[in-house]
Amino acid sequence: MAHYADSEAGTPVSDALPEFADAFPFERFNRMQSEALPALTDRTDNVVVSAPTASGKTAIAEVAICETLREGGTALFLAPMRALTNEKESEWERFEELGYSVYVVTGERDLNPRQAERADVLVMTPEKADSASRKHDTSRYDFITDIDCCIIDEVHLLDSEKRGSVLEVTVSRLRRLCAPRIVALSATMTNVEDVAEWLDAPEATTFAFGEEYRPVPLDADVATYRHGDNAFADKYRRLYRAIDVAEPHLREDGQALVFVSSRQDTVQAAKKARDELTERDIPMGARGDYDFHTDAAELEDDTLRQSVLDGVGFHHAGLSKADKSLVEEWFKAGHIELLFSTSTLAWGVNLPARCVVIRDTKLHDPLEGEVDMSPLDLLQMLGRAGRPGYDDQGYARVVCDRSEADKYRRLLRDGKEIESRLAADLDAHLNAEIAMGTVGDLEDVLSWLSTTFYHVRVGDTDTDVREQAASTLRGLFDRGFVEMDGDLSVEATPLGQLASSYYLRLDTARSFADLAESGDVTVDSILATVADAGEFDSVSARQDEQDAIHAVLGSDGEELEGGARKVYAILRASMDGTTRRSSKATRG
Repeated sequence: MAHYADSEAGTPVSDALPEFADAFPFERFNRMQSEALPALTDRTDNVVVSAPTASGKTAIAEVAICETLREGGTALFLAPMRALTNEKESEWERFEELGYSVYVVTGERDLNPRQAERADVLVMTPEKADSASRKHDTSRYDFITDIDCCIIDEVHLLDSEKRGSVLEVTVSRLRRLCAPRIVALSATMTNVEDVAEWLDAPEATTFAFGEEYRPVPLDADVATYRHGDNAFADKYRRLYRAIDVAEPHLREDGQALVFVSSRQDTVQAAKKARDELTERDIPMGARGDYDFHTDAAELEDDTLRQSVLDGVGFHHAGLSKADKSLVEEWFKAGHIELLFSTSTLAWGVNLPARCVVIRDTKLHDPLEGEVDMSPLDLLQMLGRAGRPGYDDQGYARVVCDRSEADKYRRLLRDGKEIESRLAADLDAHLNAEIAMGTVGDLEDVLSWLSTTFYHVRVGDTDTDVREQAASTLRGLFDRGFVEMDGDLSVEATPLGQLASSYYLRLDTARSFADLAESGDVTVDSILATVADAGEFDSVSARQDEQDAIHAVLGSDGEELEGGARKVYAILRASMDGTTRRSSKATRG
């Protein structure tokens, strides 16, 4: 594995890829890209590149795409989230201009199988690729077996508790179905060699580029505050601490990006910050800029419209696409100097700032209460510090209680080993493989597991793996997803097939089966079962929504928790064709 040091930068694009020179927005590759270039253009091995955030990994992906197109093949780009698939579609119009077709496959768009089949570059999330590859033997999704190169953006997502296992099984399945070349790109990770082992990338095409390749040096540390008894007050203590960190940069016309834990917090923090910035007499805002006033009037969100005129913005997934685009555009242009965001911005959009502050290291989980934010997310966010071409130094700070300072300093110093998350979701993924016919007995399960990153992390000596596999099979049998005989030979039941085909959580599929078997199948019981599905775990009901929910449901659905009852109300109101605002309204 290569740990590269300084060398001369700058292979001209026109020398390396003459027929694709117009596909790149620059004339020369940077130092990191130039050193990885021969592995992509002179060899056919799988490639793993670990490099600091903002060091130019996107260009590595584009080189891999160009090589695939030059050979007449099809490239699949696995983007870490849906927001990024839309961004790539826009960016890669450059390939369209050269006569190649780029097609984005997401759950929010109707699939055109003919376009997907004819595409030269496909862009998908791991979840969509997982769903499509489960149905690879249908005419609608057989395009997924015609991939020549699979580029994995942010492969360190393997360590994500909620999404890592999906990426892992999808890549393993694609390798079995069509054996594409794999090009895996990652932020800095300490065990890049484990990922290389999983993907069979030789040492010569495995790269671990160090911090010296970061285009803007990073000053990363913690900023402590004194924890109190009141969680609400603590939130504002952390906000004022975050403003303390950002203040010197804002006074020098630098920009700050502050990450908070929820959509609502982005709005509340922006409101409070505007008052605090005025109190501290920090010069910000564009209230005298008539043109910007006019542009800001286009925003759909009233609070955001007022906020941006003071140089303060917020960004979260609940904003309209148009509002998000304007916030991103104005932050890049410097009109917004202080931006509050949820963690999705760190993964989805390349929006660096001189100063990045993580105000909240904990999140509210609907099932577990307050939980620590993933170290992966923390490092991804902090990596956004420093604007190439604008800043000589990036500043990143984690706001935390003094008792946790050492924990976060260690994370900043040592990074994070990437683990497999497959064990936690083994039953759902194993059910999918059984439904596809990949797995027919325990030995098949072990053979399938040997193709996963999980196998690399636990090794051959773990005697628990066989027992865990057998236990998982028995669990699927007990819940009705598989038929099984004494020697652990298995076959999917209709329930197992449906769960896999419709990409349902197993608990959700089981609850629908229980409803069907109960004989109590009414419109209301179906809606309540949908609303209570684990897929809606992240939905929460605010206090100010309770009257509207009650107006729709009355006393119905009281057995449901807050978020589920909100979903139930939305479904009922949609079916009735109206959303009631009055608490006196009755059911329709």
